[in-house]
Amino acid sequence: MIVGYARTSTLDQTAGLEAQQRDLADAGCEKVFVEQVSSVDVTAREQLAQALDYIREGDALVVTKLDRLARSVAHLLEVLEKIEAKGATLRILSMGIDTGTATGKLMLTLLGGVAEFERSIMLERQREGIAKAKAAGKYKGRKPTAKAKANEVLCLRAEGVGATEIAKRLGIGRASVYRILEEERKT
Repeated sequence: MIVGYARTSTLDQTAGLEAQQRDLADAGCEKVFVEQVSSVDVTAREQLAQALDYIREGDALVVTKLDRLARSVAHLLEVLEKIEAKGATLRILSMGIDTGTATGKLMLTLLGGVAEFERSIMLERQREGIAKAKAAGKYKGRKPTAKAKANEVLCLRAEGVGATEIAKRLGIGRASVYRILEEERKT
């Protein structure tokens, strides 16, 4: 059986998700697992876990591009190990890679390394840009949302509302509520 997996990082990328699903259908996928979650958050990728659980011996897991599956070589190799343990193979449409062959497996490992290197370089440039902008006084970072709601937190607490409920009502983290209450206690 040919099983597909499609993923985008955000809900805004519906066109990309639809294109992946179309390409997977064109590749003959009989079942497709779809999710919208960051590749970095490996534990939140429930559909990937289900796809890996679903495949059987002789099946092929198909993705349109390598970055839809993994962002690091370590994660890629972990996923590949699970696929191979089931007696299945991995196909990446954009690269023409099929791990059912020795060459395909080698190419996947090499390209995974290049992709991870590329991401590291991009993050390094981003950090450098942020440092430069901070030095020039043009980058202040994200405006603290919880501190801006300190008065609301204190009012709700005075009404007897619990920290979890305060966090939920104000759309901030529970830890932020406790931090605000602790700062108020110290003053």
